[in-house]
Amino acid sequence: MKTRVIKIWMSALCVLPCAAWAQESASSEGGATFSVGADVVSSYVWRGAYQSGLSVQPSLGVELAGVSLSSWGSVDAVGGFKEVDFSLGYSIAGLSLAVTDYWWSGEGAYSYFSKHSYDDADPDKKVSDHLFEGTLAYTLPVEKFPLTLSWSTFFAGNDFKADDDGKLTRAFSTYIEASLPFTVKDVALDVALGVRPWESPAYEQFNPPSYYSPDLAVVNVSLKASKELKVTDSFTLPLFGQLIFNPNSEDVFLVVGISF
Repeated sequence: MKTRVIKIWMSALCVLPCAAWAQESASSEGGATFSVGADVVSSYVWRGAYQSGLSVQPSLGVELAGVSLSSWGSVDAVGGFKEVDFSLGYSIAGLSLAVTDYWWSGEGAYSYFSKHSYDDADPDKKVSDHLFEGTLAYTLPVEKFPLTLSWSTFFAGNDFKADDDGKLTRAFSTYIEASLPFTVKDVALDVALGVRPWESPAYEQFNPPSYYSPDLAVVNVSLKASKELKVTDSFTLPLFGQLIFNPNSEDVFLVVGISF
């Protein structure tokens, strides 16, 4: 029964953006905006942790009166990594709230709706292969200093940690980030600093250990530069590059991408 409800909910997520787009096309008074796009990146790095190599990352969304429903995905060039996420959000006066369903098991792993056992001591305990995260973000209402602060915490799904006795409990893994956009001449820049405020799990059955930290740690220091590259008088190519350093894992990445 639960699986059926989830499937119905996911079907609605796929249909609603199309319905909203049709409504917008039929009436200019609806106010809904529909978006579709894609990035091609040299490598996929998320919050300071490497995920996959050369990837295509499409997105689809609809927004109406501050409420947004969106989907985002990533598939690497060799087909070994696949991620599909859905987000429901609301924004007003610089404050935004969102709930995101992450699924990045990839092909050949668990199916999208299946559950698996996570505790060898109690095989009847099962969990889906999804991660559910709540995010609260606020952008300062200062034109020359639009600093954004965000707090994201996993509240459900396969996010666990083991205590000294080996018992698994929910970890509530959290990521906090401060980011600031600014412009130098015709180049848009964005600097970000991300930290883990407390211990997060390194339980390999569920998530890559590189995503976590044993205690308070800085996991993401990045600088992103974006520029419209002129190809012809009527065509420009949105190009971006990002330098990412993870002090916790002592790793560094240089990513380049194109947006469509």
